[in-house]
Amino acid sequence: MQTHFSQEALEQPHIREADRVLRSCVHCGFCNATCPTYQLLGDERDGPRGRIYLMKQMLENPDDSENLTAQTRLHLDRCLTCRSCETTCPSGVEYHKLLDIGRAEIDRRVPRGPAERARRFALRKLLVDPKRFRALLKLGQTFRPLVPGVLRDKLPPRPVDAGTRPDHRRHARQMLILEGCVQPGLSPNTNAATARVLDRLGIGLTPVGEAGCCGAIDFHLNAQEAGRARARANIDAWWPHIEKDNGEAGVEAIVQTASGCGAFVKEYADLLTDDPAYAEKARRVSALARDLVEVLRDEPLEALEAAASRRLAFHCPCTLQHAQKLGGAVEGVLSRLGFPLAPVANAHLCCGSAGTYAITQPELATQLRDNKLDSLEAGEPEVIVTANIGCQTHLAGANRTPVKHWIEIVDEALPPS
Repeated sequence: MQTHFSQEALEQPHIREADRVLRSCVHCGFCNATCPTYQLLGDERDGPRGRIYLMKQMLENPDDSENLTAQTRLHLDRCLTCRSCETTCPSGVEYHKLLDIGRAEIDRRVPRGPAERARRFALRKLLVDPKRFRALLKLGQTFRPLVPGVLRDKLPPRPVDAGTRPDHRRHARQMLILEGCVQPGLSPNTNAATARVLDRLGIGLTPVGEAGCCGAIDFHLNAQEAGRARARANIDAWWPHIEKDNGEAGVEAIVQTASGCGAFVKEYADLLTDDPAYAEKARRVSALARDLVEVLRDEPLEALEAAASRRLAFHCPCTLQHAQKLGGAVEGVLSRLGFPLAPVANAHLCCGSAGTYAITQPELATQLRDNKLDSLEAGEPEVIVTANIGCQTHLAGANRTPVKHWIEIVDEALPPS
């Protein structure tokens, strides 16, 4: 794609990056074939190719009218950032990087109205602090009938018992785990089940209470510097366990059980590449980041002796298959353990959760969720399993087939220790 940026504009890092991404696009349109919003709306501007043209026009024209820029925001806001288009693209266009630049530029030129800014600020502050979120969750469960519908669907009907975690210190092999921000409240058993399964394989999970939200919520709500600040805080919390002063070996990996967090932590190196104090540490952290399935698939799973009998349908989150390029990995582990898997049509399409998208774009998110559930339930599974807390709560909100994290089902299938 030809671009027409002035030399002065190209001196700005974000314009240089946008120019690089734009020039890699050959506007073939293959991306529209796998774009969830284009499939629903049929509008070129609600597909990746159309959005790329809108962003190109806006970035090349710094004096673009406020009205035109606001229209561009409408179509960019509807994007799920699922990155299915990147999996499809034959030219390797890094669409998500251009999208981050475009969204930030729109907010700079035409600030959102007070109500929208307040809602986004509230989402950032209420979701990223685990203690605050758990308190609000408990309040919402107590007064469930009074909670607005779009949020009520996200509330689990009752607190889930997490069970006990084994003592990590009894193992020579040690890994860290990112506990997450909303997952400890919405599905506390996920990380506990992870600890129990890895314990059976001789791996301990070293707790690091100082690590918090990965930063994705802030970053994708256009508070990009706040997202980078959270990345730096997590690096500081993990670093003593990565680089030990006493000559001991550091941890093998940093495990994420939410694929959305995993995708973002793996991008710390890119996010902080221009930060001289953190660039090298960020590269090390991104190299150590592992989705849970990357850990388990390399282990002797037969040693678990799982009694796998329940028929499952696996929903592969976009952040697992498109961002981390791990499509088929969980299905491979579940098959090795003996679980029968139901076939899933259109497995590449997003379920509509997409971080806070289910709250900011509820109508589109609900359509996508119901379509996804139809595909998942076609094979008559007993349970739907997934690998991301956002997908899990979004799909479960329909109150159809039970939805769990896949590691919980593995944990349940293990014989007594």
